[in-house]
Amino acid sequence: MRIFHFHLSLRLLIAAGLFSSTLATQDDIRAIVPDQAITHTNRLYSPGVDADGYVYVSGQGPRRPDGSLPSSFADQVKQALENVQTVVKAAGLSIDHVVYVQIYLEDMRQYDQMDHVLAQYFGKSQPARAVLGVARVPEPSIQINAVAVHSLEDKKPVYPPHYKSEDTAPPGMLTHDRLFVSSMTGSDPVSGKVPEDSAAQVDFALDRLEAVVKAAGLELRNMVFVNPYLTAEVPMRVMNEHYARRFEFGNTPARATIKVLSLPGGSHIEYTGVAVRDLNQRKAVRPKNMPPSPTASPCVFAGDTLYCSAKDGFIPGPHGGVYATTTAHQLRQTMRNQLDNLEEAGMNFDEVVSATAYLDNLSDLPAFDDVYAQYFGSVPPAQTTIQQNAPTERKADEEDHFPELEQVSLIAVRRQRDH
Repeated sequence: MRIFHFHLSLRLLIAAGLFSSTLATQDDIRAIVPDQAITHTNRLYSPGVDADGYVYVSGQGPRRPDGSLPSSFADQVKQALENVQTVVKAAGLSIDHVVYVQIYLEDMRQYDQMDHVLAQYFGKSQPARAVLGVARVPEPSIQINAVAVHSLEDKKPVYPPHYKSEDTAPPGMLTHDRLFVSSMTGSDPVSGKVPEDSAAQVDFALDRLEAVVKAAGLELRNMVFVNPYLTAEVPMRVMNEHYARRFEFGNTPARATIKVLSLPGGSHIEYTGVAVRDLNQRKAVRPKNMPPSPTASPCVFAGDTLYCSAKDGFIPGPHGGVYATTTAHQLRQTMRNQLDNLEEAGMNFDEVVSATAYLDNLSDLPAFDDVYAQYFGSVPPAQTTIQQNAPTERKADEEDHFPELEQVSLIAVRRQRDH
């Protein structure tokens, strides 16, 4: 495996407070590091990365720049949004340029408060969004990441006909080249009720997803990345069976399927994702040693941006499974699996601009970071890390397979190379 070592000089610059505004190693990918964020930014991640016309903002918690924590939940939400805006402004953009946010809550009962704060904060420029109930975030009780677009040309919300929702967020947000879809839940679009049958929930969520895509003048085949989020109430087998019926075998979107504690409105499944407007800009990537899948492509291009499915420490081959017994060791196999995908696309880890890590136990984060940082160059990707559920029992099964302790999904941008 090729290892891309984290530069010690970057750490020293940040620690010294000299790594301000932006750092550009090449014009097409640059780190965004506001002065105000230095005191509490994880030194191994970029607060934001600017690439291919978008800014990817790392997960932001509720602490102020001085490290203090607001006392009320509403103020914590607002501070997390302020932290997002600080990164966006350091990239030369405004809050109006934010087109998508992902919100992680430790207590889904606080959803209405969160929605009220977002409604006030974004005003008439509400981004598309997904909201998840998880076990832990690095800084309780909320974490928010974001995507902002440079060009406001063609930016507009998308609403399917007869769309009903109490949420302030639009169901979709168009940009000049992509569609960002808010999380579409498995509830009846007419009554708003969640059916008892899990298959019906899956179909309702997929119907809603497809309605948003079609309202934007696109089809499901335009999707490049999908996040199915589901609770333990929805069997994975049922979700996969119904999902596979909607997409072309072997040409499905990249996917990160994540089991979470709770979802808004008592739903047990929701879908969110990204579509590319021009199908000529869409291309699925699959290593030659990997068979086609009815549910997920390893990676899919949207122009020069590559969306990669979540990978874990699974070892391919006969009797394949997860064997390593620690998060750090599993992560090395995960990155090996991701490198296979990147190399098939003619890319490497230096071109990763954003990553999401799902840990079985957030207490493993220091060990995770020690390994993770070894794979990137002078511009570490933006990063979001969560613990989505209660920790699993760390015990091998009868075939000596160990439980999955981490997953990582990636977004990479192809650098402009001289020919």
